[in-house]
Amino acid sequence: MFIPAAPPVKVVREALLEDRMVMVKSSSVDLVTQTDQKVEQLIIQSVKEKFPTHRFIGEESVAAGEPCVLSDEPTWIIDPIDGTTNFVHRFPFVAVSIGFSVNKQVEFGVVYSCLEDKMFTARRGRGSFCNGDPLQVSDQKAIKQSIIATEFGSDRDPEVVDKIFSSLRNILCIPVHGIRSAGTAAINMCLVASGCVEAYYEIGMHVWDLAAASLIVSEAGGVLMDVEGGPFDLMSRRVIAANNRTIAERISGEIQAYAPARDDAAAPGADP
Repeated sequence: MFIPAAPPVKVVREALLEDRMVMVKSSSVDLVTQTDQKVEQLIIQSVKEKFPTHRFIGEESVAAGEPCVLSDEPTWIIDPIDGTTNFVHRFPFVAVSIGFSVNKQVEFGVVYSCLEDKMFTARRGRGSFCNGDPLQVSDQKAIKQSIIATEFGSDRDPEVVDKIFSSLRNILCIPVHGIRSAGTAAINMCLVASGCVEAYYEIGMHVWDLAAASLIVSEAGGVLMDVEGGPFDLMSRRVIAANNRTIAERISGEIQAYAPARDDAAAPGADP
């Protein structure tokens, strides 16, 4: 498995010790730093040297105007810093996420939790690992004895926020043991794969947040589905990742769903 991770991780760790120039994208809470941009460029450059014909979907490239198109061609899906707000505030969960897809299916994924020094990896059909040790989802079958992870996203539209908190209230009052939030989708999903939490759900993240970690979850024995119970769609910006289908379906029944614009909405032939 080709993992172009070491130099980008060094850049992230060194940047945490320095002053960081913070910029905004879609809103005042949707942040980006020069480190995000530098790390993405390093990863793409490293991959292109070895695989010059491959395609890329990178968070910062898309923000700069590149199309977000998941085709059948070999494609690298990159989040240079998942948890940019954490990174800005030095909250200790920051990850580099790299997925590789062929025929629109993720074939391997890498999520490196920089400050924890944990390398999560998965290859289709070959299992999931953390620093070389096999991962397995929790065997808990009772949602009332589960911990659920989620995030609040960067959309501050009052109607969206109302739905987020309604879903949170519904799930908390099942009741579950607790709700947790690491501030990064990739790490939340790796926590599911590790058996630390039973499920993670969110609406509003992006394909680069999910690609690598989705395979890590499934290869650890977990399940993926849409928040309304249908099949998981990488480009839909909606996911439930859980240790088993029973818990995933119970969570689905409590979510006040909404549909953000798809990641591929601007692609030729994409659904409106």
